[in-house]
Amino acid sequence: MNTTTLVFRIACAAITAFTIAPTNAIAADNNDAIRQPTVVVTALRRPQNADTALASITIITRADLERSQAPDLITVLGQQAGIDVSRTGGPGQASTIFLRGANSNQTLIVIDGVRVAATGSGLFDLAHLPPEQIERIEIVRGPRAALWGSDAIGGVIHIFTRKPDGPSARLTAGRYGRAEISSSMGWQGADSGLALTAGYRHFDGLSASNADSFSFDPDDDGTNNRNVSVRGHTGIGTQQLALSALVTDADVAFDQGASSVRNVSSGLSLAGMLAGAWSHRLSIGLANEDLNTPAFGSVFDSRRQTADWVLTRDLAATGTLSVGISSEHEEGRSLDFGALAFDRERSTQAGFAAYSGRFGAHAFEAALRYDDNSQFGHESTASAAWAWQLSPRWRSRLGWGQGFRAPNFNELYSPGFGGLFAGNPALNPERSRTLEGGVDFTPASNQRLSLSLYRTRVGDLVAFDGADFAAINITQARLDGAELEYHLQHRAWRFDFNAGWQRAQNTSANTDLLRRAPRKAALQVSHVSSKGWLLGIDGTVVSARADFGGDLGGYSRFDLRSSLPIGSHWQIEARLENLLAHDYTLARGFNTPGRSLSVSLALAPGSRKNAF
Repeated sequence: MNTTTLVFRIACAAITAFTIAPTNAIAADNNDAIRQPTVVVTALRRPQNADTALASITIITRADLERSQAPDLITVLGQQAGIDVSRTGGPGQASTIFLRGANSNQTLIVIDGVRVAATGSGLFDLAHLPPEQIERIEIVRGPRAALWGSDAIGGVIHIFTRKPDGPSARLTAGRYGRAEISSSMGWQGADSGLALTAGYRHFDGLSASNADSFSFDPDDDGTNNRNVSVRGHTGIGTQQLALSALVTDADVAFDQGASSVRNVSSGLSLAGMLAGAWSHRLSIGLANEDLNTPAFGSVFDSRRQTADWVLTRDLAATGTLSVGISSEHEEGRSLDFGALAFDRERSTQAGFAAYSGRFGAHAFEAALRYDDNSQFGHESTASAAWAWQLSPRWRSRLGWGQGFRAPNFNELYSPGFGGLFAGNPALNPERSRTLEGGVDFTPASNQRLSLSLYRTRVGDLVAFDGADFAAINITQARLDGAELEYHLQHRAWRFDFNAGWQRAQNTSANTDLLRRAPRKAALQVSHVSSKGWLLGIDGTVVSARADFGGDLGGYSRFDLRSSLPIGSHWQIEARLENLLAHDYTLARGFNTPGRSLSVSLALAPGSRKNAF
């Protein structure tokens, strides 16, 4: 029996023992809420109770991020259900995620309500966004195209930047020349507030590649990252005006040179009540990416402007109605050794409506959206979901949804590299259909178990698989899987476990899609002493998965973390990563860090952060 199978069986047996045992004693000892916060806004583009949402949702709070002491966002997301991660080297190197087996550009990334994917690649590299800049993350699995439009085939990851209500600071040092400093300041008035967070990260690095890479050079490949964000709001009569902005500026070395990448996202919104019991949110957003790689003579400039107006009305007797309109303009420019490779733009206008409600023990939601793209014409998408509260502890749910993705500018117009990997302006948009079922079991207020099963079919999948690896549409991809999530908080202990099984295949060629593990499990266990000292361990087990040139081996990784309050203002933290010094690979030809220790000094006046 291999290690992955053994861990799966032990974890599932432990969950079964917890959930079938009497829970009254556990519930009596701990009245804390379950992990998810009360309200989420991403699934229906309006506030709703997380416990009654019909989508599969995971919430990562600021407290979760602080307890994890994770060095980057890829580490945090790699521990979540349904997410596979890939990285070409150590922290700061190019990173991608795969949500429910979907391609990395089939998951919509949103920061403070603003779409941030680059128009050239269709990606947002999460390696450049430090955890210190994040207040909360909402992960919604499954298609959300009927509400969000293009790209939301695998789901939506919505990141909210920091909103501190007072001063905080952190200083970190660790192996591989890791040095970080960040600070936040927040002020809250009766109807106004302002928050600022700034940070700097340096990493001497390790050799990003190894002998399996065509460009192997055994030097250290480091990174520098400067980042700042601001959030503010103020009341204007019955309305609230809000501003958010995030800037990250990174220099990343690799074997053949270095890249500089600057990301800017900003949003302005006006929200409040209107006449006739309607509420609304009017927002505009801007997302820019400038990527410059002198060694390859490569420059990519991406510009995206968006405007959205969402109106919501509670219909007391029947449910809640939301309607919205949106406009998006995309621009992309690529230079190859000073020569213009492409300079393109396109626009999309859209409208949607969503309705949700309940009758007795049943809840439902439905959405319909119409997109008119200046390049690909119109696209209609729909979704529907239903749930049945079988008892106070048990709930079943069923959902169906469509998705689509318009090819990005690189897939359409890139001249490629030496005649290879060229774009194809004749590409069709990708389209998907997903069916999902699930059951939620809540034996006590501090305990929850969720199981989700999904089946997705993606037609006209874009792949660089034609002559000379040019971009083409392949017939279909098949994404089938199951996700199990379990949370328990009991006295001084916290236990979070998830496991996933999936099959992600190109059905045209009968081959596995790359870097998506058929089996994966993650566990986080934390204990807080009566004096506030925290000790935790995180474990991740990933099975073998396909990659260029053959399978990547399965692996297990364990991290230790601890923190100790010093009075009421300061805290010392330590994290030991890759405790067993296992060699593992996230992308063929690229290295990952070995055992490494980092130590932090954190300022958080007014509270002991280690409380659950």
